[in-house]
Formats: sequence, C-alpha cells, structure tokens
Amino acid sequence: MSIKNKKFQILDCTLRDGGYYTNWDFDRSLVDDYCTAMEDLPIDYVEIGYRSTTLNGYLGEYFYCPDYLMKDLKSKMPNKKLVIILDEKNIKESDINKLMEPCKPYISLVRLAVSPLRVKNAVKLAIAIKKLGFEVAFNVMYMSDWKNNPEFIESLHELNDHIDYFYMVDSFGAVLPNDVIDILNIIKPKLTVPIGFHGHNNLEMALINSLTAIENGVELIDCTITGMGRGAGNLRTELFLTYLNSIDNKDIKFFHLGKTVSNFETLKKSYEWGTNLPYMFSGAYSLPQKQVMEWVGMNRYPISNIVNALNNQKEDVKDNLKLPKLDTQHKFKKAIILGGGDSVIKIDKALEAYLKQSENTCIIHAGVKHVEKYINNEIKQFYALVGFESEKLLKQLGNKQLVSQICIYPPYPRKMGTIILDKIKNISFELDKLNFTQSSEDSPMVVAVQAAIDLGVEEILLAGFDGYNMDKIDQTQFNLANENQSIINDVVKLEKITTKSITPTKYKNLETTSIFNYL
Repeated sequence: MSIKNKKFQILDCTLRDGGYYTNWDFDRSLVDDYCTAMEDLPIDYVEIGYRSTTLNGYLGEYFYCPDYLMKDLKSKMPNKKLVIILDEKNIKESDINKLMEPCKPYISLVRLAVSPLRVKNAVKLAIAIKKLGFEVAFNVMYMSDWKNNPEFIESLHELNDHIDYFYMVDSFGAVLPNDVIDILNIIKPKLTVPIGFHGHNNLEMALINSLTAIENGVELIDCTITGMGRGAGNLRTELFLTYLNSIDNKDIKFFHLGKTVSNFETLKKSYEWGTNLPYMFSGAYSLPQKQVMEWVGMNRYPISNIVNALNNQKEDVKDNLKLPKLDTQHKFKKAIILGGGDSVIKIDKALEAYLKQSENTCIIHAGVKHVEKYINNEIKQFYALVGFESEKLLKQLGNKQLVSQICIYPPYPRKMGTIILDKIKNISFELDKLNFTQSSEDSPMVVAVQAAIDLGVEEILLAGFDGYNMDKIDQTQFNLANENQSIINDVVKLEKITTKSITPTKYKNLETTSIFNYL
C-alpha cells in the first residue's frame, strides 16, 4: 500500500468527538497546549465542537461553542481552518442564521452529522449555511449499512450542488479495508465533490481503513489525539502523523505533539476511552455503540454482562432467563435499605442494636458492598442485584450459607440479559414491575425501593447513601449521583410511605435523622 503521492487533508476533531466523554468540558490549560500543537502540526482543519439549539440537560462549553470561545480558539490557531458540526436532527432551517452568523469571523467549514434516511432534509440546511459563505460537509453515518439502502445510494448525485465534502462515517467501527474499497466504488461515480472518511476503532481498523481510503481517492481524513472519541474512539492523530512522517518526512514537531498527547493520556485514565471486548463485539455486528458507551461508563456492569446483552441484541432475544416472581405475601412494616456508602460501617453496632428491638423489619441491600457484615443477623434480608452481582455476592459471602436471604432482580426482560450463578438460582426472584420511577430500570437502589413497596412497608430507612462532593468527582460518579438524586426525588413523593436517611447524606429533598435517635 502506498499513499506517498496521494493528496489529502487532515481534520483533527478531538474537542468535538472527545466531548462525548467529558460532556464537552475541557480544562483550559489542556486546550491551550492542544491549540499550540495543532498550530505547529500539518493539520488542515480543527473541529472545535458543536453548535446547537438549546437541548435538555447539561452540555458543556464545546457543545454550544459560544462566540468568545470561537474567538479565543481562532486567536490560538490563526493558521488553521476551524470547523464546527451541527447535529441535523436537532436543527431547523429557521435556526441557521441565528446559529451561524456569529461563526463567520472564525469558522471555515460546517459539518452536518446526518443519518442516510434524513439526507434530503439536511440539504435544506446545507443551502442555508452555504448562503452565509461557509464550506459544508455531510458526515453521513452508518457506513456499514449503506449497501442495504439502495435508495440512499441512488440519491447521492443530488448532493453535488449543495455540499463541498461528503464524509463516509463508520459509526459502528464495523468496516474492513475491502468494505472501504467496495463502498467507494459504489459512491464515487455519483459524487463530484471530495470524499472524507471518519473511522471508529472498535476493531482497531481505523488506521488501515484510513490508509485504504486515501489510496482509493479519499481526500480528507479525521483523527483525534489519543483516539479520544465516542465509544471506541477514532484514528489516533499521533499514530497517523508518525506514520506519515516515516514515509514522507512531514517534519512533525514532536515536542508539542508529545506534550498534548501526554495531557490527553492523563485524561484517558479517568475516562478510559478506546476499544475493549464490548466495543469489538458491537463493531463486528454493527450494533449501536452509544448504548455500549453508557453501560461501560456507568461502571455498573462487567464486560461479560455487556457482551451478553449485545449477543442478545444480535440474536434478537429479549432476555435469556426468566425468574419466578418475588413472593410479596409476607408484609413488613419497615425496610432498612443499605447503600454502598462508608457511613454504613460507622453505624454497624447501632444498627444491630436497633434491629434487635425492631419488629417486622427487613434489610434490603442495594448492592453487595456491605452484605458480609450482616450475614449472621437473623433478620430477614433481601439482596437487590443488577448486572453480574451474583458473582460479587458470593465473593463477599465466601463459604457462608445464604440461609433465608432472597436475591431480587429487575422485572423481565432485563436489557442486559441475565447471568446468575447456579449456586443462588433457587433463591433468585424478579420484581413484577417498576412503577414508582422512570429514573432507571437497572439501579440497585430502584430494585430495593420497589421491593420495599411491594413488601408493603410503611417506612423506608436509608443508610449508606452518602452522596458525593460534586466538585471532586469523575463523570461516572456524576452520572450516578444524578441518577440517585432523581430516584430519591421519586421515593419521597410516595404516598403512605415515609422515607428518611438515618446516616448523613449529601442528597437533597431527603429528611435526615439519626440511627442513634431510635435507640
């Protein structure tokens, strides 16, 4: 393979694609070093983020790219063509002037992320954007499925008068070099505009697919520092440039490149982007990696469970195991729900004393962190489990017998599928339904609260739901904290059930008392 004499340009989209991990927030010093590297490297375009209409939820600075940010980045990369991207499904033609007018002094190229099914709608946006003087590119997703969409292929010639670049986006990270060649052979006769390629690295094919694309006429290649990008990530800028330097002496300034790579490698330790077995599986079978990213990011499920869920999707199976329904004939007056916070350890003696004097009370473990401490207690206990926590449970308990304890799972079908070790199958049951919240279907806290409701309790005492210092947490903890707060908001609204925390908590809207008050 030789690309030495091929003409092509490079687009680095680290800040845009990497934002899927940081919620589009980046440390300013990291961005400063990144800009210095981009300015000194043979990079033609730098994509700095999204421009968007207002969407629900928090999305950071590089999702909206306000005027001051574009001005600042342009001052730091004056010799680069700056790029923003619009998500076509969130943009109307009437939004274009308001969104794009402020971009004129700073932005050269506007890309539209678009599904093959919505290309005709995107043309309307492209026409409006080009009237303002920008270059326009279509980033058309789901490349590995294009062969199954002849109507889309036949319509490609209609784009030539309205865009400046047409991008093949390997959304699933599923294509191989032969697929790149085959698809190019199909689309090139219909297009008169330059073609770009955006490869994902699920199967670690981003580099070879990009080189194959260049060899076969592609003129614009996307890459990101350390491969930082949605899901399994992208072609690594430093790898691509190092390869180009080895074959064509590109005079890469490795000092600045090395510094920014080091910065992003440090960031990678927190967010752990890059391919793994679930991403490889999703790539091999062209399964959506947005869901994989959510599962991996929550750190709730081990790889084995995620792969099981993906295999169920591939086989079009709702769930691989149905469990007996939880028996709710025996009712309890109170339920103590134990979370994973360290405050549970500090009250262990007080809680043991309280349980000895309490009648008709049960413990429901929202997870397995503290189960060993209460295994010898004679009070009725339930384990609210999700993911592959049956294995975690048995590790916590060692050789101890579960006696009368019951394992409770979310209702069938569970989106992750179900894997339960044989040793506890006979004491494993599922809830009939989840109906007190829409916050989550697979949170141990949700399972625990729903079990308490089904068991007829009048009072829920929470312990070990300590919360987080919101200014000192990573993205996974941030997501978990928001999920728990939403669940708590729904719990306290329950009629006929009083809910209190008996340990200190940072969660809001939750009445707090002291376990020692009950002794």
